[in-house]
Amino acid sequence: MQHEFEISTRGQGLYEFTGDVRHWMQDAGADGGLLTLFVRHTSCSLLIQENADPEVQTDLAAFFHRLVPPSTDPAMAYLRHTYEGPDDMPAHIKAAMLPVSLQIPVSGGQPMLGTWQGIYLFEHRDAPHRRRVVAHLA
Repeated sequence: MQHEFEISTRGQGLYEFTGDVRHWMQDAGADGGLLTLFVRHTSCSLLIQENADPEVQTDLAAFFHRLVPPSTDPAMAYLRHTYEGPDDMPAHIKAAMLPVSLQIPVSGGQPMLGTWQGIYLFEHRDAPHRRRVVAHLA
């Protein structure tokens, strides 16, 4: 069973779509198996992360911005791929460091996430995007 989620972003940050995944699995009559999620882009990532305190998402975004600043930062002067904007190559670097796919066990039609876990798309670009995440349940 497969599905594709479209997630609209408003710039860099984490966008939770756990509810969308749960609704799709319920509507599809999913029972059990292994859910694989895969993002079809090279400048964003997927994460399972805490969904109780929004400061976690803010702090993660701030950490990765500090770790990999825009190409206009003097520390990034070595970058050559800059013609798509100062956020583009740093976005590719972040996506290379973070997962672009996730595997989640499913039981009783629900992803077996922990109490405070949520599924996030981590947008690494400044501009709004419509990102596509493929879900495969086997």
